[in-house]
Amino acid sequence: MFGECHGHIFMNGVNYKEAVARHKNGVDKEVVQNRLAAYRDAGITFFREGGDYLGVASYAAGIAGEYGIDYRSPVFAIHKKGHYGSIVGLEYETLPEFAALVKKAAKAGADFIKIMFSGLLDFNTYGRITGTGLPGTEMKELVHICHEEGFAVMVHVNRAETIRDAILSGVDSIEHGAYMGEEELSLLAERDTVWIPTISPVGNLAGKGLFDETVIAKIVAMQTDNVRKAFAMGVHVGLGSDAGAVTVPHVEGLFSEYEYLLAAADGDKPRLDGILETSEAIIKEKFRRH
Repeated sequence: MFGECHGHIFMNGVNYKEAVARHKNGVDKEVVQNRLAAYRDAGITFFREGGDYLGVASYAAGIAGEYGIDYRSPVFAIHKKGHYGSIVGLEYETLPEFAALVKKAAKAGADFIKIMFSGLLDFNTYGRITGTGLPGTEMKELVHICHEEGFAVMVHVNRAETIRDAILSGVDSIEHGAYMGEEELSLLAERDTVWIPTISPVGNLAGKGLFDETVIAKIVAMQTDNVRKAFAMGVHVGLGSDAGAVTVPHVEGLFSEYEYLLAAADGDKPRLDGILETSEAIIKEKFRRH
């Protein structure tokens, strides 16, 4: 089985606030241990963490080897003050503050750095992203700081223009990447940037009655179509479900994500498996401190 290339071990797949409450007075070690055991038992031996501010990812990274899991973590994600990202990390306001957070992550044992470049999808309005993205010039500065410290950069980003600027800034992986166009897909292919589309957090909302079902269907169709185009263009598409997000249970989320990508590959399992194997190898090589 392939690895989970984007997950949050502290989240529970049901309710974010409940997940935070479980760890707010210290890491609930039993919960983490049980989740790692479940991944091990499912034959999933690689996990790339999306970060948190509670110390859960750090604890998981420290014990994952006991479960035979290669666990890569940014420790926490980093976002600009006033922008989306507080649910998984720490904020900066100036470039020196950002650089200090990178050093803090390094001291805490980070394997790579995760930065939040944009907001979330609006599940009731097709094409809308909450909040504004960072300017391209700032993205370049942030990525440069990380690379100078020997870190690969994973970015949460949506909306075509912001994704384009992120790719041009030199990031190593695009997470989510909703609403990109042909230009962004071409840039991904040209620059060998890995893309983790995470269709499950949207697709698994279907039929739940929580959001506009028509919008949910359109987003899934858009993302699936872009993944199909990405496969044809030779983009390195990786398997990551955003495990722990609402409607994306640990372990099960990875299998549902595989099914979404298989649909984008028009049911061609050998082709999909080859793409995922290559992408995971690239992630394993890049997303460790050099």
